[in-house]
Amino acid sequence: MLCTMTLLAAEASPARRDRDMRNPHAGEPFDTSDEQIAGALLDVSIPTLMLSLVHMSGDPELIRGRLKPAGLFLNEVQGYMTEEDKEEARGMALETIRHYRDGGCPEPEPISAELLHEMMAWLVCEDVPAEYVPMLMEEMGLDGSDARRLGAPGDEAAREAFPVVVIGCGQSGLLAGVRLKEAGIPFTIVEKNAGVGGTWWENSYPGARVDVGNHFYCYSFEPSDGWTEYFARQPELQAYFESVMTKHGIERHVRWETEVVGAAWDEGTATWSVRVRTKGGGQETLVARAVISAVGQLNRPHIPEIPGAGTFAGPAFHSARWDHAVDLTGKRVAMIGAGASGFQIAPTIAGDVEHLTVFQRTAQWMFPNPNYHAAVGPGVQWALRHLPFYGRWYRFLILWPGCDKGLAAARVDPDYPDQQRAVSELNELTRQMFTDWIVSQVGDDPDLIAKVIPDYPATGKRTLQDNGSWLRMLTRDNVDLVRTAIDHIETDAIVTVDGERHPADVIVYATGFHANRVLWPMEITGRDGVDLRSMWGERPAAYLGITVPGFPNLFCMYGPGTNLAHGGSLIFHSECQMRYIAQCLDELVVGGHRSMEPRQAKYEEWHDRSQREIKKLVWSQPSVKHSFFKNAHGEIHILSPWRLVDYWSWTKEPDLADFVVR
Repeated sequence: MLCTMTLLAAEASPARRDRDMRNPHAGEPFDTSDEQIAGALLDVSIPTLMLSLVHMSGDPELIRGRLKPAGLFLNEVQGYMTEEDKEEARGMALETIRHYRDGGCPEPEPISAELLHEMMAWLVCEDVPAEYVPMLMEEMGLDGSDARRLGAPGDEAAREAFPVVVIGCGQSGLLAGVRLKEAGIPFTIVEKNAGVGGTWWENSYPGARVDVGNHFYCYSFEPSDGWTEYFARQPELQAYFESVMTKHGIERHVRWETEVVGAAWDEGTATWSVRVRTKGGGQETLVARAVISAVGQLNRPHIPEIPGAGTFAGPAFHSARWDHAVDLTGKRVAMIGAGASGFQIAPTIAGDVEHLTVFQRTAQWMFPNPNYHAAVGPGVQWALRHLPFYGRWYRFLILWPGCDKGLAAARVDPDYPDQQRAVSELNELTRQMFTDWIVSQVGDDPDLIAKVIPDYPATGKRTLQDNGSWLRMLTRDNVDLVRTAIDHIETDAIVTVDGERHPADVIVYATGFHANRVLWPMEITGRDGVDLRSMWGERPAAYLGITVPGFPNLFCMYGPGTNLAHGGSLIFHSECQMRYIAQCLDELVVGGHRSMEPRQAKYEEWHDRSQREIKKLVWSQPSVKHSFFKNAHGEIHILSPWRLVDYWSWTKEPDLADFVVR
């Protein structure tokens, strides 16, 4: 059996070069034994391994023969190769890796663009359109560069005279800090919590984990070979952001446990006055030339108003404010809500509680993911650390199946019959696949099947993923799934509209967030005293999701219209947004300008075009009810309807003609 500690602690070769002089993605030199290498290869993704072999050997014929993956599916990394083919590939790999090791682990020679494109197509078993290649090459950074990093603009005095306030220190606020520091622009991050991570600081409930593969759900310039699970849990995610903050020296720029309550633009001085409330309750004002909002959309918990909730005698708390002082062992727990958070909480606590009652308004679609709770083996960690470009190709392997393909299944065919059930032939096939998975997990109980099969088109709400834990949990004797609406709450029970009492000692509200109240509850006042929330009403919008007319030098990350429901990751979007923002700041500093804001016509055209596009997608279907994507009017203003490649292209460089620059 492979020894984790021995493998990961393998001493570097004496021929190792200075790490700082080597492409960081070319792998750390090693002197791992043949036996250890053979053991590591039992863990790894074989298709990814074979591309690493091309780098090590310089021989593209290794992927032009019989051995190749037969297909690729989301979250599947082996490419449907037979066990015999995998074993043959491992044997070939051991020989190539041995030769590479014995040669001193030299840094591989660069590979031509044509061959890299061929390798992409080989790995994902389909053509990779040419329009995607520049984006993918930038994302992978095979040359060791960080193409999204900008140098310091202008002279030092000009930069020092341009302080920036960043609101929030989650993944996007931390990223903003990293890029601002690189650009030499002074900044302060204001964070209401006591630590970094945003979502991954606040959501510490049992079972909290990411639903994007971790080797993609991390900054492109800060990959990690240390993930212990493919879909890491909250403590490990928060620790990752902590490590990035420490590495880049961002902590000294952060005001912890300090909350922004408002910001006002002063036209005379071309500055923002940012009002903050400190931990002790006092108020201060920070003056900045620009403000970057990095508060996200899922950071203000929503608790429904249920009659009698205040009379409940036991502990009651929201999932994002989990009370770790409450021991659920042997308790009767009522969980209201069964979306993304409840979906993770319930299977985690069901084995400890006396009884769990799950109250769910609508069933959720889900797709199978056998790796959802799987551990990353030591062989994978070794390969990520040592094999040339293994980690970069593995990142691409995770990215590609979720890169824009979800839009095809989400697009509405107006001629397709029975739009209540499905919106297209492809959407119907998706429905059938999801249904087969769900039924296979819950057995032959017709009542339970009726409860867990949604009555709206597949992918119409946030689609969850399951390795069977949620569905199997519902078959436990101590778990009840209640689809009847709640009437009121009593001191020791929840009562549904049919009059049935469901006894409870603890209530957990897994009821989501105020997603449509963008930048709430802050009061943002722009030019001429215009209040941003009043201007938006229930229809928040920003040009490219980033800038708003009448609010100069205000930039949003994860702003209106940038949430993703069809693939990719918010970190990818944040990197696109921050590069765009950094270039806007560069223009302001270098040009000596007072302010910039988008032209009203560009803002309106963007929002109108986005609204026309979103209405063509399944999320807008009237049959999809109780969706946090929708506002009170059934409209969607928080999701992006655009392909990742398009958004990447549009945000690669700001067009100054789109702005009023003063």
